[in-house]
This record gives sequence, C-alpha cells and structure tokens, in this order.
Amino acid sequence: MRCIISKEQIQPTYCLIFTIFDSWAAITCYLWCMITIDSFGITQIAETARQVVEACEWTSVWLFEGPMGAGKTTLIKAICHELGVQNNVQSPTFSIVNEYITQNGRVIYHFDCYRLKSQVEALDIGLEEYLDSGQLCLIEWPNKIESLLPKGCAKIQITALANQQRRIEMMNLV
Repeated sequence: MRCIISKEQIQPTYCLIFTIFDSWAAITCYLWCMITIDSFGITQIAETARQVVEACEWTSVWLFEGPMGAGKTTLIKAICHELGVQNNVQSPTFSIVNEYITQNGRVIYHFDCYRLKSQVEALDIGLEEYLDSGQLCLIEWPNKIESLLPKGCAKIQITALANQQRRIEMMNLV
C-alpha cells in the first residue's frame, strides 16, 4: 500500500497476522495496517479524502464510525467528489441508501444505518446484494449491521478534536 501523507500527520503501524484454517492446516497471511491522520480541518478535507481513497482502495466496503457530528457524511461527500461523483451527495438518513454515479460510470452506494431498528431491516433493503455487488459501499453507523458485514472491510474511525479539527484512524478488518 502506498500513502502520500505528511510525516507530521501519519502514524503507520504494520504487523502480519497468520491464521490456520481447515483440516489441512493451510496458512494464510493478512497484512494488517492502521494509519492515523492526526489533525485536519474542513480546509484540508479534499486532501484528506484523497488520502483516504488511496489508503482504502484495496476493498469495496468502507465503514465510517464516529459520534454524531464527527463529520462522517462530510468526509463521504469529499470522498465522492474525489472519486468523480456527478450527483448531489447527501446523507441517506431517511432513505437508508443513496446511489451515486461517477464520471466514468462507476456506482457508489452510501448507507446510513443509524435509523435501522434491526438487522432484518437491512436485509429487507437488500444489503447483502449491495455488499456482494463489488461496487464501492460507504457505510455510516456500521455497528447496527455488524454481523452482516463481510470480512476485509476498511474501518475509518473519525474523532472530533478541539478547534474544529478531526483525527482519522483507518484499519483493515480481516
């Protein structure tokens, strides 16, 4: 993975995780990575979005976590702009999922699971089909549907800091 983030902003941590599975005791290796972008504000949101896109391009399911008002939707809007989305990007708070199209025809699904009362509701809207589509799925409040999420997601944790600054911690979930 290649990231272009200033040394003042990033604190990478790498380790290899080995797992043994099935009766043949085959070994598979996953590279686990955590990247921290330490302090950014709204004026750096476009650059931050570019860095998140570059860091997470290895997977099609991105999970956005953080408290209400942390900036999940704002970051997703900037990410969609970075990816060339032509539509107006809005929070799908009531619709649960919005579909966006990029300039090159790529489909992006944006979920806001905050109002889901159960995982059955997520299944009713076809969540599994979206996740299995291979299209980019950007999911706010993923804790509401945790057991339905595939392995190999990128988790993007947003923390509000003082003076309207934010911190992002990105990690691979295997």
